[in-house]
Amino acid sequence: MKWLQIHITVDQEQVEFTETLLMSLGAVSVTLDDAEDQALLEPLPGETPLWNKVIVTGIYQQDEQDPIDVDTLEAFLKAQLPDVPMRHEELEDQVWERAWMDYYEPIQIGEKFWIVPEWLEPPEADATNIKLDPGLAFGTGNHASTFLCLQWLGKTDVKDKIVIDYGCGSGILGVAALLLGAKKVYATDIDPQAVLATKQNAELNGVLDRLYVGLPEEFDQEFKPKQADVLVANILAGPLMMLAPEFANLIKSEGEFALAGVIEEQVAEVSSVYSEFFDIVQVENREENWCRISGKRHPHNCNF
Repeated sequence: MKWLQIHITVDQEQVEFTETLLMSLGAVSVTLDDAEDQALLEPLPGETPLWNKVIVTGIYQQDEQDPIDVDTLEAFLKAQLPDVPMRHEELEDQVWERAWMDYYEPIQIGEKFWIVPEWLEPPEADATNIKLDPGLAFGTGNHASTFLCLQWLGKTDVKDKIVIDYGCGSGILGVAALLLGAKKVYATDIDPQAVLATKQNAELNGVLDRLYVGLPEEFDQEFKPKQADVLVANILAGPLMMLAPEFANLIKSEGEFALAGVIEEQVAEVSSVYSEFFDIVQVENREENWCRISGKRHPHNCNF
């Protein structure tokens, strides 16, 4: 069996219409890709960010006895979407539900510290290897902000400590902390899918018994009034600034923290907000714009 792919490049506001159009014409699948190599800000949990220019691809099943008339299909699409770039290609049959796996490889975070897709063998069997199912929620280690948090965890003493993973996504940071020796991780996210993904990835790595994960209101009921030794939060600058007083209550005196999802232009503003409660020890960047801010809770208690 062969497959037909139709690639259409459209502006962001045309994506939903193009998806619907392709599906209504019998596409078995529609995918979205970046048309201009545009970097995206780290999404809030539950959000699906889009590029300004998007390649929308419809995949059609070709019946050898009754093949699709490609010229007629493209003519109809062009009538609905005039003046947009469009091309097609035919593909030989393959196992589509497994093909995406070919794009993932182990990622080295530091010495003896790897992220390994669950279907691959670790490059170093005796290293700290995080097994991950990348398909469940945001956080595969590929994004610079996730990498920066993992790198920081690898250099931070988390052994026998209580760790919070705030905005946990796939749970990769909490799982990493547990594999690095944390006593317990409390994770939270506003997206129920992220809560599920975190549980599944914790189970995959054999650390589910030392992890709690829930939606924010569930997290509050479970965790408070305890305080953590370490907190990691990989979200966005706006929510991070709003959460500064909350994080100050969640972390012990002189407890350590790392924030990511911040671009270089936002570091000064975020650091200014956090300096009321925390000592900023280090700012580190990766891939030009993405930064991690880390430090310690002021050595005194405040009530907010």
